[in-house]
Amino acid sequence: MSDDTPVRRPRHRGIYLLPNLFTTAAMFSGFYAIVASIGGRYAEAAIAVFVAALLDGLDGRVARLTGTQSEFGVQYDSLSDLVSFGLAPALVLYTWSLSSLREYGAMWGKVGWAAAFIYAACGALRLARFNTQVAVIDKRYFQGLASPAAAAVCMSFVWAMEKTGIPGSTLCFVTPVLAVVVGLLMVSNFRYFSFKSLPMGQGERVPFVWMVMLVLILVLLAIDPPRLLLAVFSLYLLSGPALTVWGRATHRRARRNAG
Repeated sequence: MSDDTPVRRPRHRGIYLLPNLFTTAAMFSGFYAIVASIGGRYAEAAIAVFVAALLDGLDGRVARLTGTQSEFGVQYDSLSDLVSFGLAPALVLYTWSLSSLREYGAMWGKVGWAAAFIYAACGALRLARFNTQVAVIDKRYFQGLASPAAAAVCMSFVWAMEKTGIPGSTLCFVTPVLAVVVGLLMVSNFRYFSFKSLPMGQGERVPFVWMVMLVLILVLLAIDPPRLLLAVFSLYLLSGPALTVWGRATHRRARRNAG
């Protein structure tokens, strides 16, 4: 080989900045929620988790619109979700309410941190299952409660109670049930509507009543954000079991009529 032959330098594979910037901002919001809860600013912590959910919904859309989807972005997004919707809500619930169980004895104290851990662990398991099944699942539905929706249920509860003036310590026997139930729903087989099939693309039309409903929701959100969010996400939480039971009953009825 001639000495004049140019030597190829190894190509360094970069990452796309814009979508990963949104992902980083979402993770920052989740981290801020943890710090705010440690400082006793629980309403701020709850709001930060909602900001993380908003940013999490934008990063994937930005990646698709700009053609900057990558495997790195997918994995980074999952790690960000674990921080923002797994660890952050669990620690907010613990510092706000679950830690108060220690006042009733060592055993109750263990119940408090165990409930927080169950929520965080179920969030991690839910994300891992979603990543392994993303290519085969029905895009119209989630299997199990999505981690952002689970975090929204818990954080809207904290935010609403804080606005009402009810301290977490008085709800320390309610919060473990909330954390465990929401956590288990994340790893359940209940089907939740994903809203990915809604007509959002260019040129797609929706009924006029949708705009009226949107205006009403925005007005209610401006009047009382925490209570509206708690009501909406609580209904969504219950929709999974209801949708699954209704689907199974319909399937049995169809088989009975066919037989």
